[in-house]
Amino acid sequence: MPFLDIIWSMFVFFLLIAWIWVVISVIGDVFRSKDIGGFSKAFWMLFVIVIPWLGVLSYILIRGRGMEERNMQAYSDAADQQRAYIQGIAGTSTADELTKLAELKDKGVINDAEFETQKAKLLG
Repeated sequence: MPFLDIIWSMFVFFLLIAWIWVVISVIGDVFRSKDIGGFSKAFWMLFVIVIPWLGVLSYILIRGRGMEERNMQAYSDAADQQRAYIQGIAGTSTADELTKLAELKDKGVINDAEFETQKAKLLG
C-alpha cells in the first residue's frame, strides 16, 4: 500500500502543478488581451479569484480561441525580435548577403539555379 500512496501523491502533485500553470496562463492572458477593457478584466480576475474552477473553465470556453491566437502571436513576435537582434549583432544585411551571392555566381562557385534558390530564401 505505501507504494500506491506514493503514486497517488505524485499524481495529486502533478495535478496541482498543472492547475497552477493553467491559472497563471489565464491570468496572463487576461492582462495581455487588448480587446477587452478594464472593467471586463476586473470581472474576469474577480471571477477567477472568487470561484477559481468555474472562472478558469468559463474563460477557457469563452475566450480559448483568442487565447491561443494571442499566444501564437507572442511566439511569432519573439521569434522576429530574436531574428532581428541576431542580424543586428552579426552586422550583415540582406543586401550584403545578396552581394556575396552575386560574387559567388560571378566566380562560378554556384550556378544560376542555386543563386535563385538562395536569393528567394533571403528575400522570402
